[in-house]
Amino acid sequence: MGISERKKKILAAVVDEYIRTAEPVGSKHLAENAGLGCSSATIRNELAELVALGYLEQPHTSAGRIPTPMGYRMYVNELMERQKLSAEETEDLNRRLTAKLQELDDSISSVSKLASQLTNYPALALTAASPVTIERVDLIYVDANTFIIVLMLSNRTVQSKLVHLPVSVDQQMVQKLCALFNSGFTKITEDAVTPVLIHSTERAADDSMGLTSVIAAFIIETLTEAAEPSAYVSGENQLLNQPEFRDPDKAHRLMSFLSNGGYILPETAEGMVPADEVRVLIGPENVAEELKDSSVIIASYDAGDNMRGLIGVVGPTRMDYSAVAAKLSFLAAGLSRKLGGGEQPPEGMHNKLIIKGD
Repeated sequence: MGISERKKKILAAVVDEYIRTAEPVGSKHLAENAGLGCSSATIRNELAELVALGYLEQPHTSAGRIPTPMGYRMYVNELMERQKLSAEETEDLNRRLTAKLQELDDSISSVSKLASQLTNYPALALTAASPVTIERVDLIYVDANTFIIVLMLSNRTVQSKLVHLPVSVDQQMVQKLCALFNSGFTKITEDAVTPVLIHSTERAADDSMGLTSVIAAFIIETLTEAAEPSAYVSGENQLLNQPEFRDPDKAHRLMSFLSNGGYILPETAEGMVPADEVRVLIGPENVAEELKDSSVIIASYDAGDNMRGLIGVVGPTRMDYSAVAAKLSFLAAGLSRKLGGGEQPPEGMHNKLIIKGD
């Protein structure tokens, strides 16, 4: 159901004021300060209708109004002004991003810390890798009851495992298995390591001791772990600066959720945010129960080596969506240039935000 332009202006004024003060907004204050061009009585009637429509709520009978998740969604999608970073802010963010990426070997951890510092909210940075494959398999014979599996992965990491056997095996069998695994198990993704492939390799090796299954199980385990996204959360204690989290129990629940790896970002490739979008999830739009009273803002970046990353912040539904979205958009663009090797976008390009809900 659409609402009138006057109601939209009043709703926007309520949200802006509530973001600024964290206090319910009354009709008298709006009439005196919001420049709406209508009387306090008219504003009071419109506020009552916005409550009835579900865009606002009244915490107490004598109190002013505060936005509902539905009101915030209308505000984010249609009403808020898109902020642009000043030249000074742009220069400062570029300087801080460069310093952070040089400060630690783990760039993604640095990114989450920087996002938290820039927005004053808890932040999470995540890199989701493209499918990983085995580049080479080495089986190193140690003695009759021991060998080492060494896997070289397409993401330039190496994994190894020492295998102790209850029976003796000769070096020739280990070399034969090594050749078969390099022939059949390299350059393929985890889903291609099927029981049929394992069984055919076992038969080709004339393996009656189950070595093939041991090696294949380690390959599957390695590929599964390599495909898991790396996530880092920073600044959980920033929540304590927000009036909504003055209740120690409420703050503790959300801080524990984040500290224990609570997932705030989309988990699947289909949930990844396109590079030209900033996604906003408001209150009940979040899947996790711990985030039902919070909002999450997410942007995507090119992490290099065929990987994509997500960076997001979580805070109260009263957060300054426009300011946070502008900073995350700029930060994501900067990360794409520095990690992904992208070119500098045209002036102001990072400020062209497309903000969507879930």
